[in-house]
Amino acid sequence: MQKEKTDMEEEPDTGQITTKEGSSRGKINSKEGHNLHDGHNGRLCFFMPFFRKSLNYIKGQPPGRIIAMGFAFVILTGALLLMLPCSVREGAQVTFIDALFTSTSAVCVTGLIAIDTAEHFTVFGRTVVALLIQIGGLGVTSVGVGFILVAGKRIGLKGRTLVREAMNVNTSKGMVRLVKNILLMTLCFEGAGAVLSFLVFVRDYPPLEALGISLFHSVAAFNNSGFDILGGLRNLIPYQSNVLLNLTTSGLIIFGGLGFLVILDILRNRSFRKLTLHSKIVITMSLILLAVGTLSLKATEDITWLGAFFQSVSARTAGFSTYPIGSFTDDGLFILILLMFVGASPGSTGGGIKTSTLFVMIQAARGAAANQYAGAFKRKIPEVVISKAFIITFLSCTVVCMGTFVMCLLEPHYSFLQLLFEVTSAFGTVGLSTGITPDLGIPGKLVIILIMFIGRLGPLTIASLWAFKTTANARFTEESVTIG
Repeated sequence: MQKEKTDMEEEPDTGQITTKEGSSRGKINSKEGHNLHDGHNGRLCFFMPFFRKSLNYIKGQPPGRIIAMGFAFVILTGALLLMLPCSVREGAQVTFIDALFTSTSAVCVTGLIAIDTAEHFTVFGRTVVALLIQIGGLGVTSVGVGFILVAGKRIGLKGRTLVREAMNVNTSKGMVRLVKNILLMTLCFEGAGAVLSFLVFVRDYPPLEALGISLFHSVAAFNNSGFDILGGLRNLIPYQSNVLLNLTTSGLIIFGGLGFLVILDILRNRSFRKLTLHSKIVITMSLILLAVGTLSLKATEDITWLGAFFQSVSARTAGFSTYPIGSFTDDGLFILILLMFVGASPGSTGGGIKTSTLFVMIQAARGAAANQYAGAFKRKIPEVVISKAFIITFLSCTVVCMGTFVMCLLEPHYSFLQLLFEVTSAFGTVGLSTGITPDLGIPGKLVIILIMFIGRLGPLTIASLWAFKTTANARFTEESVTIG
């Protein structure tokens, strides 16, 4: 019995009884574990105060600044994801600048590309690009609120304010319901677009690959981003005579560019007379710009009516092309520049100064010439809206002019019209190019990245990030200034 007891003590791993040596070793291991745990807690204690301070700092910022930081964070995260080995195809090389350019173009729903998306990225990489386009089109704030709603949590006042600022809405009332409707509407349009696109792509690709291309194309089209994964930097040129794909893509671009508020207004009232003034202006200007753009491009370029219509639609911030833009005449390029500068409508997935801004300025000019107030559809346009329209246009012209000037200094071997076209396309978050984007130098790409970021957020929002101040009660004496 004594021998058995000794054996049991010498073999601690076989039961609960341990020797003194084993007990001592257990105490040592326990002490080491406590030291490791304490070291881990020490690192957490070091980072937690920094994290809390950063979070409190962000919460204390104005809504516009929070939205800008959100977009910047998503862009940087996307760039890092696109550089992962699982994102890059075997044999392809993706530099950080090209990854940052691609991520910025996707989040800002532009479509300008420094490298071919299909030839450089794997299925995972293309999925990342599609998700970045979706986040950029819906807006970082709307996507964040959507995740919170899926988690079953309530949206606070700060979240509602951010959505109101991002969607450019005048009131915070009904923001949660608006986000739900936007997400549902996006799912319906992109789903229908993917089905119709699949009917075209399945003729040229295996079914599974055709499905992936259709989903990517539908997301890109509805969010007004001119990305394609067909390869060869051809965009939709191989399908320039395919009526179904042209009309499907055009429909997605038009509805995506009208704005979610306008679509909801149309679904709610179903009568032009009952629509809000904003919806009437957006629909009217969109139809006028589509008609004028189609007729002008048909008159200046040797393209079909379908091609002229498609390019007129696409130039309004989408960036798809069924004809090589580099072969267009100077007249045609100038028409596209004007369309790109105007862009889509407020609250949409597109960029530019917006259709309503152009309409307000035209009506203000007419009213000033006739010594009458600016108005439309038996409604008077507020003076503050007129002032905002002219400020936005002035700041936009400043960004395009300064961007073109800098690009002329950095890329002197390209013509002025090519660089003006490139900068306007970046500012309007369009994505059309004469073919010079992949050959730009690193400084030139960085300038285009900055312009795309400004174009997505809007020049007025960018200016207010550091120049915004509360209105002072005291005012100076007013005095007239001679102008004109």
